[in-house]
Amino acid sequence: MNTLYMEEMRSVAAETLVAEWRNEFPILRIRVRGKPLVYLDNAATTQKPRAVIDAVSRFYARDNANVHRGVHALSQRATDSFEAARARVQGFLHAAASDEIIFVRGATEAINLVAQSFARPLLVAGDEILVSAMEHHSNIVPWQQVCRQTGAVLKVVPIDEAGEFVFSEYECLLGARTRLVAVTHVSNALGSVTDIARITALAHARGVPVLVDGAQAIAHLPVDVRALDCDFYVFSGHKCFGPTGIGVLYGKRERLEAMPPWQAGGDMVRSVSFDATEYMPIPHRFEAGTPDISGAIGLGAALDFVSAIGLTAIAAHEQRLLDLASVGLERIPGIRIVGTAGRKASILSFVMDGVHAHDIGSILDRAGIAIRTGHHCAMPAMQHFGLSGGTARASFAFYNTLEEVERFVDGVRRVYEIFQ
Repeated sequence: MNTLYMEEMRSVAAETLVAEWRNEFPILRIRVRGKPLVYLDNAATTQKPRAVIDAVSRFYARDNANVHRGVHALSQRATDSFEAARARVQGFLHAAASDEIIFVRGATEAINLVAQSFARPLLVAGDEILVSAMEHHSNIVPWQQVCRQTGAVLKVVPIDEAGEFVFSEYECLLGARTRLVAVTHVSNALGSVTDIARITALAHARGVPVLVDGAQAIAHLPVDVRALDCDFYVFSGHKCFGPTGIGVLYGKRERLEAMPPWQAGGDMVRSVSFDATEYMPIPHRFEAGTPDISGAIGLGAALDFVSAIGLTAIAAHEQRLLDLASVGLERIPGIRIVGTAGRKASILSFVMDGVHAHDIGSILDRAGIAIRTGHHCAMPAMQHFGLSGGTARASFAFYNTLEEVERFVDGVRRVYEIFQ
């Protein structure tokens, strides 16, 4: 059997699998402006499989009740499902225990929680927090706020012209006053994959804890928080085929147990009097008020769905999509790809000479192709590349097809022809 034939058979098998995966996403069958939807805005939010939609609907139809301490059957069922979702997250991240998993509204809230509960009590004037130049605003602004509150200083690890983390500068910036490193696992604007294990090892050698923003990594790369040895890892459910409004903060037990609650109210207390309050142990001390129960259940279903496919298979397919799209765009005159790191996830940012990114996005929308345009909540990264108008960004998921990539490339070529 010759090599070409074998490769063709593998390609056919892969496309058959993708068709099966796509069939689980009802929204992918709709038409936009009379055209079949090509959804390439997965870095902003992913679509939801039927398993997630059904899990949320089933909860509200059969089990809706508040969790924890209820003695009636519905409350017990809701609590069991909610805590089972926590256990699913633990397994997905390879955390040591389920009580290291805290449910929050999203990665943004998780970072703010760490900033205010972990960092702020430890910081004094002159202390330093390190971030990279390619961070999402959610991993910049909370640290700016805590620096203003404490007199600490925010230091920035630069990126190079490929959009890669500059380790030589990082090692120079790590110093006696460094109190925390907060860095993205995958850049939402560039697709660059950072070497978290190396970042963490260098920081820990100096006694510095590390927070990882995993919002863009969680649906594309296997994540093992114990292998990475990070102190905190955060992600949002909606970036991983789960509902909006639910997210996760993973923290090492010893870190979480030393942190005071950030928000106070119901369900995070063991006892209350007008003289004193005793808080619940982790994770409940960080989950004040009624949580997003259905969101957690939906997230658990999403992680089960992703696990059934396998992140290795997902990464391989998405790499094919990224490679095909990159080659296609490079053949169009006036296109510059922004973010050319040696290791990238499925994000493709680009600009076209003489054409605003918003115009690219609007013209593609007329063809039923959804991409994102602008600064992508990463203005410092855009400033690094001198891009005042931002970029056009296509971001891929495992349900995207090679045919959709070809439609996207043809659409960008049409934009070029319109503006000539």
